[in-house]
Amino acid sequence: MQQGRNAEGRVGRRTILKAAGTSLAVAGLGATATACGGGSGSGDGTVTLRYAWWGGEPRTIAIKKTIALFEKKFPKIKIKPEFTDYEAFWEKFQTQASGGNPPDVFQNAVGFLRKYDKRGVLLDLKTQADAGNLSLENFRNGVLANGQVDGKQIAIPVGANTMALVIDLKAFEKAGVEAKFGWTWDEYFDALQTIQDKLKIAGDTGYFSIMYLYDLYLRQNGKAFFTDTDLGFTEDDLTQWWEDGYKRVRSGLVADPKKVEQVKPKSALSAGLAASEFTWDNFSIRYEGEGESDYGLAPIPTTDGKDTGQYLGSLMLSAFSGTKHPKEVAQFIDFMVHDPEVGKIMGYDRGILATTEQYEAFKPTDDNSKGVAAYEEKVADAGVLGRITPHPSGADVIEAAFLRIGGEVAQGKTKPADAAKALFSEAKAAFAG
Repeated sequence: MQQGRNAEGRVGRRTILKAAGTSLAVAGLGATATACGGGSGSGDGTVTLRYAWWGGEPRTIAIKKTIALFEKKFPKIKIKPEFTDYEAFWEKFQTQASGGNPPDVFQNAVGFLRKYDKRGVLLDLKTQADAGNLSLENFRNGVLANGQVDGKQIAIPVGANTMALVIDLKAFEKAGVEAKFGWTWDEYFDALQTIQDKLKIAGDTGYFSIMYLYDLYLRQNGKAFFTDTDLGFTEDDLTQWWEDGYKRVRSGLVADPKKVEQVKPKSALSAGLAASEFTWDNFSIRYEGEGESDYGLAPIPTTDGKDTGQYLGSLMLSAFSGTKHPKEVAQFIDFMVHDPEVGKIMGYDRGILATTEQYEAFKPTDDNSKGVAAYEEKVADAGVLGRITPHPSGADVIEAAFLRIGGEVAQGKTKPADAAKALFSEAKAAFAG
């Protein structure tokens, strides 16, 4: 994958944020009581479907508007909403799935696809597409493949995002360093060293605990975090990654994890403890809301000066395999991912809109949303986007373990080699489960 020669550097000043960051787990929204499994019907032919998602209040307000729009167009289909924050959503869904009572339609993510497909929970939506109830056309940049497992279409993307580096623009400018497409990891760490020397703050908030960033690094080196059924790297690989990270904590190049904990829930970047942080581009709303500086999206560092290892991730909609109303479920999903008015209402809350109909219908007016779109366009134009790495059953458990164990390394509680061994042990158990 070749880097575009004319690819520009970071997206301009104040060009991030507010795009879709409510996809962060935001607590405080109670879940609605569930109805009978698989939806319900009435004597006049009206069908009721349960629709569940996680997210903050802005997302819930927007989704309820799209539901009203759908019910107006399909008066015989009623939607019963269920919503909560991220952690509570999956705790509740686990219970519902075990009891054979999950929602008819629900928000999903790649780390959960094989897990619930393995348990027979997810409907193969290709059958409904073949029946003409759902269109699988007009998805941008190959993102439809994110919802495919073993030849089945078990999820439909509603948005797309990619990993990015959020930087404190004032800090980078004051230190006289610049983020450019194609820069290497050595150049990135050299820039952070300059920031540390000149501004007396850390360069990074804790990159080495982020599973999806390590995935990019592995992809740059011909590997990947996951294969279809296992981890795609060795204990030695991970030991070196965490050893390098811990050295940078001790040198002050990476923020003191104790201070990072003290400022939570605020980010260490927006708290001024460091000058950069890796995250999904559409999560970037938080920094401007929390911090007092200016922030921008910058490119992922590379191993060879070309390949970032990036791909488009996405939030998706899935359906319960046991729903009593598969046709209506498919019609609802089709409406939610293709209808232009829905695109205008949702904007970039769940990432850059996944279909051409919705992408073209929504014209962002604020600089922040424009910035996230511009970043993804620059990455796409650079020719570095690949396909998402397969995620086996248990990937969600491993991601949480990677974050936790990486944090223990950062705090000096666990030696990198012991931490890598522990991660592999937990991964083995997660795959077996």
